[in-house]
Amino acid sequence: MNGKVSAENTPDRAAAASRSTWVSVLVNIIMASAQIILGLFAHSQALIADGIHSLSDLVADGVVLFAGHHSKKDADEDHPYGHQRFETAASLIIGLILLAVGIGMLWAAFNKLEAPETIQKVHIIALWVAGTALIAKELLFRYMLSVAKRVKSSMLIANAWHARSDAASSLVVGLGIIGNLLGYPILDPIAALLVGFMISKMGWRFSWDALHDLMDRAADDDEVQAIKQTLLSTPGVLGVHDLRTRKMGDMIVVDAHIEVEALITVEAGHDIAVEARQRVMQRHRVLNLMTHLDPSQRPDLDHQALH
Repeated sequence: MNGKVSAENTPDRAAAASRSTWVSVLVNIIMASAQIILGLFAHSQALIADGIHSLSDLVADGVVLFAGHHSKKDADEDHPYGHQRFETAASLIIGLILLAVGIGMLWAAFNKLEAPETIQKVHIIALWVAGTALIAKELLFRYMLSVAKRVKSSMLIANAWHARSDAASSLVVGLGIIGNLLGYPILDPIAALLVGFMISKMGWRFSWDALHDLMDRAADDDEVQAIKQTLLSTPGVLGVHDLRTRKMGDMIVVDAHIEVEALITVEAGHDIAVEARQRVMQRHRVLNLMTHLDPSQRPDLDHQALH
């Protein structure tokens, strides 16, 4: 019996994810265009680097939309547990995009720092663009993160923090531009260098976490303990052992041995297992629970039986 009523698979979740991502697409198209075009006009390498970062956001948004569409597909013969890992794969790709963009920025900034005489004074308009980008990306981050937490999507959380990395980079870029305007032109490529480092670090973290999830990483300890308590609270369950979990996108697949009274009928034991499975799938982000019945090892119950 499947008692799953998880909010993670409702149409509202998909609609909210799609809506927040399209908002991100619109903001990134506007900001990337303004940053790159005006960065070239204002001779600001840091602002151009920030614009390239915004372009990488567009690629990430595309990955999110693609993965969101495919992760909604029902289970089939080739994917009996569904397609939830499309979201994990998307998180990995977003992380790799960030890492590649960050390394590219570091390379470009190092080249500039090796030839400081080529650094030009920037135009004041670069500062206005950086400030506008900072405000826009920070507001976008807060909106996307609130949606991601509401629908409990690690992929959307990764994309939201991608937007926050843009806001942080715009802050650094703004400081570099101010330094350049005050007569320290080298601060502009230094700002680009810092932006590249920040983006590379974030990309590595997302890639590493997603890779572990694809390798069947267990759910966190608090969630595992909560699932165990739900099993133990089921009438007829006397103990739980060998509880194992693995991530499946933002859902969890669980295997557990539950202990029941040794002398009850097979039918009674089956009913207890069904009730335990229902409770877990109703209360937790569990995609499937496989139970194995074991006779209780408690001596005080060996003489009891339920019919």
